Amino acid sequence: MDSYERIQTIGKGSFGKVVKIKRKHDGRELVWKELSYGSMNDKEKQQIVAEVNILRELRHPCIVRYYDRIIDKRATKLYIVMEHCTGGDLASLIKRHRASKQYLEETFIWRVLGQVVSALHECHRHKENGVNKPILHRDLKPANILLDKNMNAKLCDFGLATELAGTDKLAKTVGVGTPYYMSPELVNNQRYDERSDIWSVGCIIYELAALSPPFDAANQLALAVKINSGKIAKLPSCFSEELHRSCHWMLRRDISRRPRVEDLERLPNLAVR
Repeated sequence: MDSYERIQTIGKGSFGKVVKIKRKHDGRELVWKELSYGSMNDKEKQQIVAEVNILRELRHPCIVRYYDRIIDKRATKLYIVMEHCTGGDLASLIKRHRASKQYLEETFIWRVLGQVVSALHECHRHKENGVNKPILHRDLKPANILLDKNMNAKLCDFGLATELAGTDKLAKTVGVGTPYYMSPELVNNQRYDERSDIWSVGCIIYELAALSPPFDAANQLALAVKINSGKIAKLPSCFSEELHRSCHWMLRRDISRRPRVEDLERLPNLAVR
């Protein structure tokens, strides 16, 4: 704690807050996620441990960098020290553009897609001591993709992430993810794999272009019906057919027909980046 100086609180959540800090020995601005774990149940504590462990393992320019963790047992608080992304998040960016009725540049949307796919390649093809240990994010949404000062996208919030073990590389966990961005298999509590993350990316890229999510409804039941239909409106005419086709590909209802990271990396607009 003595190694850092608090600057200001920049965000608040149900279990804590995000505080901008300065590392004293070199003046570097970072953030820490301050989490009060005293009132958490065992499952919530496990999610925190999982996030810290995963952040420590992952080192990639498109994943928010982990620096340190501090445990204050007396105050039952955990501080996760991370890179500070000064550009905000995609959710705030979408909200601003929706308010001004101004579409984002398609070149920026392709760049975000390329950077998110690159980060997911690191997660989905993660190895530990030479052994494949894929990491699924499971809660990809605009608020969990931060932007640095140069508007480069970086994945964060691995609280729901899981290491996918076992020979069949399929998982089944009830009640994970954020409804607007949940894949049909998660909505239906079915077995899923890394391509559930790809569905969420499709939702995010679609929303970056259309400024509204591909599936929207007044309640969760109606939303589930729309997600299960897999029908999406065409993107605004200012966007290319290739961008629409790419969104449609990522939003295939049938998981077996959905692309993996390697498939997306071969898209012409990503291959040249």
